[in-house]
Amino acid sequence: MTARIMSGLLLIIALAFPATAASTAEKREKILTMREQVLAELFDQRPQARAEIDDAEGYAVFSNVGVQIFLLGGGGGRGVVRDAKTGKDTYMKMATAAVGIGLGIKDFRAVFIFHSRDALEDFIDHGWDMTGEADAAARTGDKGGEIGEAASVRKKVSVYQFTDGGLMLQASLHGTKYWQDKKLNKGS
Repeated sequence: MTARIMSGLLLIIALAFPATAASTAEKREKILTMREQVLAELFDQRPQARAEIDDAEGYAVFSNVGVQIFLLGGGGGRGVVRDAKTGKDTYMKMATAAVGIGLGIKDFRAVFIFHSRDALEDFIDHGWDMTGEADAAARTGDKGGEIGEAASVRKKVSVYQFTDGGLMLQASLHGTKYWQDKKLNKGS
């Protein structure tokens, strides 16, 4: 790879994953605010999702930024799982690795709705999801966008995914790992 291409890749990655020095409380608050915004948008676009969440054992909301450069891609983000029975929030991290053809950056949100106690607990304890995906998403300001229902390999879980901004064209197989954020869950 030429130095020019490598510099471009590093710049894209740096822009996609800005460093923050926020406190634990600020990070929690940012995640909870994101959750409320994402749910409001979901309910506006898919009103039936409100009833799904009301009847569910729990739900999770994640924000993720993904980068796809030719054959390799990756991403990361944070989110929170809400146990509907106990009202407990579990803060989580996520990382994605992708292999496939593509180019671009995509900022997206995902809402997982857990229809069984086992599915909720398994996600919190093990948090692994692997999906095949083909998408084309584009959004600039208020123009464009995407909302879709993705099929999860886990049964008894509904997944809604939509872009917040960015441009990406890809066809890839993603491996996504979700795990508890020990720092944010400490003392919560």
